[in-house]
Amino acid sequence: MGSVIDFLSISFVKHNVKILIVSEQQLIQGCIRNDEQCQRLLFERFSGKMLTVCLRYAVDIMEAEDVLQDSFVKIFRNLNQFKFEGSFEGWIRRIVVNTALKQCQKKKVKFDEIKPDVAQAGSLEPQAYQHLGENELLQLIHNLPQGYKVVFNLHIIEGYSHEEIAEMLHIKDSTSRSQLVKARRYLQNEILKLHKNIAV
Repeated sequence: MGSVIDFLSISFVKHNVKILIVSEQQLIQGCIRNDEQCQRLLFERFSGKMLTVCLRYAVDIMEAEDVLQDSFVKIFRNLNQFKFEGSFEGWIRRIVVNTALKQCQKKKVKFDEIKPDVAQAGSLEPQAYQHLGENELLQLIHNLPQGYKVVFNLHIIEGYSHEEIAEMLHIKDSTSRSQLVKARRYLQNEILKLHKNIAV
């Protein structure tokens, strides 16, 4: 993982059918030739990780699976545009994120949905996080109002700048910044509530 040459399967013989070791470059070239085995291998290699990406933007698993399917249609259709420069997984991820954003735009996501209760937003003690597992934190992020969630994911998880996010979402960069602040405050309040419940 991480290298340009990524071995996706081990050479073995099963039912007299030999599955060859396939490099990432060979896999891509096979998909461009519409080789069904290569297409299946590519989907199996990346679909799990990309479904997780889709879930960060979708409202439920059904929407995430729809976004994933649309994404792979675009991936296979545009494989010949990959120049074998940089990360192939990163190239796929960008297509998935852009497809998820188009789905959000269809729903006309608002980027100022609710005002967090700033009065309750105190400083978080480190131990407040200790009671939360990764799944609980991810669930809190998933429960963010959609506008907050989109900006939070793009900036914190995907690493886009506010200027890039503004261009992608057709909003002002100041709007992106304010959504991130509100998302953090919202999460802070929710974690504090959970911490108080645990303390009781």
